[in-house]
Amino acid sequence: MVPTALTIAGSDPSGGAGLQADLKTFHQRNVYGMAVVTLLTVQNTRRVRSVHVLKPSLVLAQLDAVLEDIRPHAAKTGALGNAAVIRSVAKRAVKCRFPLVIDPVMVSKHGASLLARPAVRALKEHLLPLAALITPNIPEAELLAGMKIRDVRDMKNAAGRILALGAKAVLVKGGHLRGRATDVFRDTVRTVLLDAERIPTRHTHGTGCTFSAAITAELAKGRGTLAAVRIAKKFITEAIRTAPGLGRGSGPVGHFAKI
Repeated sequence: MVPTALTIAGSDPSGGAGLQADLKTFHQRNVYGMAVVTLLTVQNTRRVRSVHVLKPSLVLAQLDAVLEDIRPHAAKTGALGNAAVIRSVAKRAVKCRFPLVIDPVMVSKHGASLLARPAVRALKEHLLPLAALITPNIPEAELLAGMKIRDVRDMKNAAGRILALGAKAVLVKGGHLRGRATDVFRDTVRTVLLDAERIPTRHTHGTGCTFSAAITAELAKGRGTLAAVRIAKKFITEAIRTAPGLGRGSGPVGHFAKI
């Protein structure tokens, strides 16, 4: 059987992030990808000009169309836009038996808000408890955990706080800190550090989307959560290393990466 994965995310017309990055990653990891659009952005590698969130009814119509026909083996969420969309997606997700990865996209690479602050509460209350894994970066983890993160020790503590909100596992990504690119994985039984070299480049547009999509692809193949994260970590590191250098700003990572 062909493994299938679903992304519920926003659109990036420049192709580096959002559902476009997710679908490219699914394909490269040998998984059939499907996409439900939650919002439209007008952006490129240099800036985000505007963000337009779709009506929850339209998001749900897309989701229902997929679920009644091709059931995904795993799914992920990206930018959801507002509380109404979050609550709507959660109503469907609570009935699903496949693993759900939540990439809590709150701010774009260019600093544009992709999740209104009132929606953070809806994310924590309605969607986060349904997650097989949530993958916040440092600023997102600080907001979810309610604390400042300065080092790996703080990352571990923040992961524990987020885990207490109901997710089965947490991956706090350390890309915003200095030094090695160290992430912290934590579930109910273990805390694991995932370390990689930091690659000096400005071309990191879509790293969070690509990383979480790679994890989702491996979960769709039936791998355990930590095993999926380890493989995805290797993939995103190679994708950053092989970034094609497109655009005049923060360009996309290399979705042709092979590991």
